[in-house]
Amino acid sequence: MPIHYPDILDQGTQPRTFSYGDKDVMLYALGVGLGADPMNETELAFVYEKGLKVVPTAATVLAGRGQAEPLPTKPGHRPSQPNYLMLVHGEQKVELHRPLPSAGTFTTESRTIGAYDKGKDKGAVLVSQTLWKDEAGEVVATLTGSSFCRGDGGFGGPAEGQPEPHAIPSRKPDLSVDLATRPDQALLYRLNGDRNPLHSDPDVARRAGFPRPILHGLCTYGLTCRAVLQAITGYDPDQIASHQARFSAPVFPGDTVTVDLWTDGSVISFEARVKDRGATVIKNGKTVLRG
Repeated sequence: MPIHYPDILDQGTQPRTFSYGDKDVMLYALGVGLGADPMNETELAFVYEKGLKVVPTAATVLAGRGQAEPLPTKPGHRPSQPNYLMLVHGEQKVELHRPLPSAGTFTTESRTIGAYDKGKDKGAVLVSQTLWKDEAGEVVATLTGSSFCRGDGGFGGPAEGQPEPHAIPSRKPDLSVDLATRPDQALLYRLNGDRNPLHSDPDVARRAGFPRPILHGLCTYGLTCRAVLQAITGYDPDQIASHQARFSAPVFPGDTVTVDLWTDGSVISFEARVKDRGATVIKNGKTVLRG
């Protein structure tokens, strides 16, 4: 099924209740490389239940991958289904309206909030939003993500109107952090729920045009949050109100990712690169600290 506009803006999921616990929080932290040195007590706080801290970007996986029921179809609605074989994750933002607890029960619901047509041979961009609500109905987290659908352009939607990417300062970075990934990083991170064989099966990776399995984009996204925690907040996750970035190139497990950071008051700008390959893997990054 192609994309039907504006019908796609009525598509979403019904509320789904989920719970997570300390094991899920610790698995995510291990998946983004925290706790590699078990004697590093600042990082141990993210992977040990004693005084457990939650990495803010864990919100991208803690809701799990349970099947959500779609919203009831309106009369005359034309359902849209992009070509998932041609879809790549474009951007991700996590906004925390209050810090996440180390365990909890929440309700989540998602909907499509934007669809932009780049042209028949240029693809499309879909923007989705997911809300977490607590048992009192208060919004705890807002997750906004965009997907670039390479095979779905030409559906007749608007070509403009997307938010402009965050502008990185023109000066040299104020500081940089080197984060090594392990050769088995993707095999560990996939246990958070994304078991796409592109990240684990060498044959699937080769057929997709890669010499070996690649790291999950959301794992690289988590690495950039880890860099902010390490370099800016003194490993205090409660200082981070939001974290957003654009994905620009893959990371291979075993790469060392250099995160460049610019500090301007409560706004931290960042980009990430793999120096050995001359590849910029994250662009237009922005973290907002709580006032």
